[in-house]
Amino acid sequence: MIAWTFYLTFGGAVLLLLLPRAFARWIALLTTIAGLVLGVIVFVRTPIADLTHFTTIVRVPWVPPLGMNYHLALDGVSLTMVLVTGISAVNTVLFSWDVEHRQNEFFFWLLLVVGGCYGVFLSADLFLLFVFYELVIVPKYFLIAIFGSTNKEYGAMKLTLYSFFGGMFVFVGILIAYVTGGSLDLNQLSQFEFSPQLQSWAFPVLFLGFAVLAGIWPLHTWAPTGHAAAPTAGSMLLAGIVMKLGSYAGLRVAMNLFPQGFQMWSKWIAVLAVIGIVYAAAVALRQRDLKFVIGYSSVSHMGFVLLGFGTANALGVSGAVLQMFSHGVIAALLFAVAGRMIYRRTHTRELDALSGMNLGRAMPFAAFTFVVAAAASMGIPGFSGFAAEITILIGAWKTFPIAVWIAGAGMVLVAAFTLRALKQSFFGEKGVQDEVTKATTVTTLGREEFNPITIPEKIGACMLMLTTLAVGIYPKLLLDRITPAVETMRFLK
Repeated sequence: MIAWTFYLTFGGAVLLLLLPRAFARWIALLTTIAGLVLGVIVFVRTPIADLTHFTTIVRVPWVPPLGMNYHLALDGVSLTMVLVTGISAVNTVLFSWDVEHRQNEFFFWLLLVVGGCYGVFLSADLFLLFVFYELVIVPKYFLIAIFGSTNKEYGAMKLTLYSFFGGMFVFVGILIAYVTGGSLDLNQLSQFEFSPQLQSWAFPVLFLGFAVLAGIWPLHTWAPTGHAAAPTAGSMLLAGIVMKLGSYAGLRVAMNLFPQGFQMWSKWIAVLAVIGIVYAAAVALRQRDLKFVIGYSSVSHMGFVLLGFGTANALGVSGAVLQMFSHGVIAALLFAVAGRMIYRRTHTRELDALSGMNLGRAMPFAAFTFVVAAAASMGIPGFSGFAAEITILIGAWKTFPIAVWIAGAGMVLVAAFTLRALKQSFFGEKGVQDEVTKATTVTTLGREEFNPITIPEKIGACMLMLTTLAVGIYPKLLLDRITPAVETMRFLK
């Protein structure tokens, strides 16, 4: 059943090319809702014991002479990623409900990205995973280059070049695994004993290739630029799902196939993760563009995912997977507020300009949503961000205690730039202006002079807020499915 998530998604994309423009948004919405509903049904109905191993759900010969199969499988980790993909996908459509420019094309590219992400999370054949992984790159480029805003062509090209750069390393790593292991089947390769000498250099090649898309420092610079240039739906997809492709594949492929290589390099993964957490948070503190603040925030939060991987224990890695889910929801909510609720109505993202508009009074629902998103992003107890980060830090304490202290400093910086962005965006003082503010034509303070928050925007925001709150209050719902799957992975043995 879960395979129908991307069958329906790609089917919806084809329908968008065939049917009139009037049906475009409804096709996209119904398609993404269908994918989410399928994910929820499988999540509820599948016994936890059946999610412990990466269990085959579809296996059909594809290119038999080369050993390529159309092979899909599912465990607790991949199901969690499918679930966050469905949630993010539905919300990208809701927050793009009033898109008018080339509507069919916009939703076509959007559904291709979503379908490719579903494919990566379910693939159990290395070549099939690589096909879906690369498939996401092209629609990402067109979404940003055609429908983006600030330096959209530069942002789209930079993201694409970085993605292909990482993909080059991924392809080399896959060839190494195939030639040495004689198979493309992830389950078979995870049982093959690669030599320690090969693992010592093959692991960093493969993991680095995937980590580029996860925003690892210092190869993270595509992320803030891409987020700022992308349309709101593009930013939500990039932060909510696409960055998770790199971290998921790093876990599923690199760490699981080359466990000894991972053990050799795990401390360096932790080092890069901690640098990324602190550096990105410090840079975010100096940004004036709200989308750049959130973009660097995403890099900092993805640093926690890599730190969880670096712990090399079940608790830390389980926390990393939970952080992937949590950040997918929180980042989507932050970009929805910044790109759709604020920018669409004020035509500026400059914090200095926004601080003079008193948006808290003009758009109270947007202000409330941003407060909730900010609280979740800062890791306030009761939200998913806290549950994920505390799990990672406890796991890290067992392996790298000093990394916990440094990451703690990064969390202080996260709180600082988040509160700064919140205050200047919605609770700035009336009459406080600088050169940027004076140059801005929008100085409205009255609620009636802004377009009201639409029903689709309210539905999307409430869905994301309830999700981060539900997981924060009861993280066991996900961890019960994630942890057993992590414990069976080879790098922990």
